[in-house]
Amino acid sequence: MMVMSLLVGCASSNGKQNTTSSTSADIFKEVESQYKIALITDYGEITDQSFNQTTYEACKTFCAENSFNFEYYKPSQDSTAQRVASVETAISDGYNVIVMPGYAFASVIVEISAKYPNVKFIALDVAKGDLLEAAVPHTGQVYDYNPDNWSLEQYVYMDNVYCAVYQEEISGYMAGYAAVKMGYKNLGYLGGNAVPVVMRFGYGFIQGADAAATEMGLQDVNIRYAYSNQFFGDAVITSAMDTWYQSGTEVVFACGGGIYTSVAEAASRTGGKVIGVDSDQSFVIDAAYGDGITITSAMKGLYPTTIDTLTDVVLHNKWTNYAGKITTLGLHSKIEVESNYVQLPLETTQWTSSFTENDYKMLVGKIYDGIANISSDVSAMPVVNVVRIENLGNLK
Repeated sequence: MMVMSLLVGCASSNGKQNTTSSTSADIFKEVESQYKIALITDYGEITDQSFNQTTYEACKTFCAENSFNFEYYKPSQDSTAQRVASVETAISDGYNVIVMPGYAFASVIVEISAKYPNVKFIALDVAKGDLLEAAVPHTGQVYDYNPDNWSLEQYVYMDNVYCAVYQEEISGYMAGYAAVKMGYKNLGYLGGNAVPVVMRFGYGFIQGADAAATEMGLQDVNIRYAYSNQFFGDAVITSAMDTWYQSGTEVVFACGGGIYTSVAEAASRTGGKVIGVDSDQSFVIDAAYGDGITITSAMKGLYPTTIDTLTDVVLHNKWTNYAGKITTLGLHSKIEVESNYVQLPLETTQWTSSFTENDYKMLVGKIYDGIANISSDVSAMPVVNVVRIENLGNLK
């Protein structure tokens, strides 16, 4: 890394590079000529305060600091065909490390990985189930949504693919624990579709709220639990959230793409609060619906994932440690909490006297050490000690 910092050339965000000869540059000439890194956005902008922006900033920072060519490509439409077209454009432009954030890229991997065996595909938040759901129907079979019943390699070429997924139950747990510790007793969870990733967030949320209530000796913590059966907000969902807030719900964990818009709109009218998901959503929610609406966000660490993976794959040439694998990421430090792959945001969480930043760090330590046991099982609603759950199923 110290030698790399001596390189005179610095890659720009448009992929063009200016270099002058130097001994260190000559040493790493082969590595630099081997790798060019491209980000493909799912369909949103690199200013979305979510998956695209976080991953873009990580790629751009890595490439600028280490003098690698970098470019990003935005599909013209929200479709597999346009995402595939963007990937193929990047490859034709000479980019051979392709970073793709979001489960929507499962279909892309199914279609193109075998066509470009010399290209390295790094997919964030793409699970085995996502890949199977995209691949199996092409064979005329029906995928039963249980990844354990299927051999992935039988349906998807994975030799040049690495996928990172996350322990959503941990960040969901943190959010539920934090909400109760902050003093909220009437909670809500609104997921998108009842798929495993959304369920892990929700079931973790329940477990965290129950743990905090148990510690505090509370018997009056309530959770309304439902799925919207879609990943976008609309008038029907907004009306339901109005009812929740008006009838006593204080804070809702909005977990599923754009459904936060319905939750935040209702919260803004009723004085309610919101918990964001995946990234620090306080920036986008508070900007659109009012300062202070978002009390925290149950985050996935896309930034450290991207930096760490590119460092190993590109700088250290350790692709063999990643190829063909789907790695589940969670906590790896109880000291440097911001480097973890699941976390709450230190900067924007609304810390209180009853739940301070130090209290959060102590919670991370308990989870890391296994003192706080969190189940990832989504086969049944978690068993709770003291909280009361009103399971409303699908709202639509």
